[in-house]
Amino acid sequence: MKQYSLKDKVVIITGASSGIGESCAFAFGKAGAKIVITGRNQDKLDSVKAKMEAEGIEVLAITADAAVIDDNERMAQATLAKFGKIDILINNAGITMRALFENLDFEVFHKVMNTNFWGAVYATKFCLPSILEQKGSVIGISSVNGFRGTPARTAYTASKYAMNGFFESLRTEVMKKGVHVLVACPGFTASNIRKNALDAHGALQGESPRDESKMMSSEEVAERILKATLKRKRDLTLTTQGWWLKFLNKWMPGRLDYIVYNQLKKEKDSPFQ
Repeated sequence: MKQYSLKDKVVIITGASSGIGESCAFAFGKAGAKIVITGRNQDKLDSVKAKMEAEGIEVLAITADAAVIDDNERMAQATLAKFGKIDILINNAGITMRALFENLDFEVFHKVMNTNFWGAVYATKFCLPSILEQKGSVIGISSVNGFRGTPARTAYTASKYAMNGFFESLRTEVMKKGVHVLVACPGFTASNIRKNALDAHGALQGESPRDESKMMSSEEVAERILKATLKRKRDLTLTTQGWWLKFLNKWMPGRLDYIVYNQLKKEKDSPFQ
């Protein structure tokens, strides 16, 4: 079978001003695609765009908030105006949180759901007509939390479970129309998402509680997502820890409750003291 090519494909990546999103922008761009990156911070987007253009990648940067429905519609329209089509959408924009549910403000829960889940729904809705025409791909950057909940991350876990269910349902709707839907579930990845995690009242956590030097890099994650896209795979679970969580949650969920609890208890500034 001839491998799917990215030559002159148009790829939108939400939340691409840092981390996995930025790495995906470079990986897909170097593979021949024309890239559209979005994010809330114009300065960061401009910086990423400049670096990509220095690598010879054609890129369009759009300041947009994934949680805002109108921003998603504008993103799709601007891409179509510039390139005339959308081949691949990578729903990467996301935020996380770290606080026990009993202390968590509803505003924080809503903010996480609005970005992680509704952001993916909005972007997919506006990009899907062109993706259907191109028989392209819709990709959701989910998490191992999409199939195993972890304490102190209730909102994040809920958003990823919702994302997984949404894309599973969508996949079945479009599978006879030539559209590829991939759900990628990274494990713990060395990126700034934990540094930007929200606490119980919405303030930034500031410092990651985990040793990120031992985690898979965002560049490694992006390369794996690229390969999975080219092969039009259905699912991608990254890291050995991710595979073990998926396996144990299926066959030993009660035992895993204790393992996950004890793991969180060892984290710096753990709520379980």
